[in-house]
Amino acid sequence: MAWFGSTAEVVGYVAAACTTAAFVPQLVRVWRLRSARDISLVTFVVFSAGTAIWWLYGVLIGSWPVIVANGVTLAIALTILALKVRYDRQPRNDPGIA
Repeated sequence: MAWFGSTAEVVGYVAAACTTAAFVPQLVRVWRLRSARDISLVTFVVFSAGTAIWWLYGVLIGSWPVIVANGVTLAIALTILALKVRYDRQPRNDPGIA
């Protein structure tokens, strides 16, 4: 276990993997459906800003679990955010909408 670092770092990496992986199904869903209609723009903007600040905090304290987790999570969140903006600008071809 020495190559992973301390027990605290291992716990950090496991927690990071769980919280980061939680966003992957949402990204896949948005990508497949080509729709992010059910996603709150404000929520993802605030979440992305918070994640960027957590990433910066990790950089400042030199914590690799915080840096890696928030870097990957930020990339996923920004991708979802970009898809949200892209898909929301496209006209809807939903016959149920008048």
